[in-house]
Amino acid sequence: MVQDAERRTGRDETEDERADRMWVELMQEIRVAQMGVQILFGFLLTVVFTPKYADLGDTEKTIYLVTVVLGATATGALIGPVSLHRLVSGRRIKPRAVQWAARLTFVGLVLLLATTGASLLLILRVATHDPYVPWLVGAVVTWYLVCWFLLPLWIRRRYTTE
Repeated sequence: MVQDAERRTGRDETEDERADRMWVELMQEIRVAQMGVQILFGFLLTVVFTPKYADLGDTEKTIYLVTVVLGATATGALIGPVSLHRLVSGRRIKPRAVQWAARLTFVGLVLLLATTGASLLLILRVATHDPYVPWLVGAVVTWYLVCWFLLPLWIRRRYTTE
């Protein structure tokens, strides 16, 4: 009997209670990601106003522009769930809102990964023109992929049946 209780998964909660709990958990997760993307995006916006920007080559300026656009889209995706909640609050669709907010958050994390990788590429290209820069950036992006996506997916697959 104890084994059955230990094996039992899930919680005894209604769909609405589950949505409420998942919403609170998602908002806590988003707060962490929002802080990172907002700080990074804020710094990116200031680069164009520095004297060094005029000295950048065409390739670096292109990387910068792509990075700023990625940062803007990441910011939008990670702030989107807050707006979503505000606009649908009280409409009795929280379970669906949680699903869409989770999707926006995932897209935001992918865009944050791209923004971070592009920022690192730009910084290292400006700091050094060594040929190892793309390899170093690739290694860092791979590390992020492992930490943010592969490890959680492996844990999910290893320890759940869903």
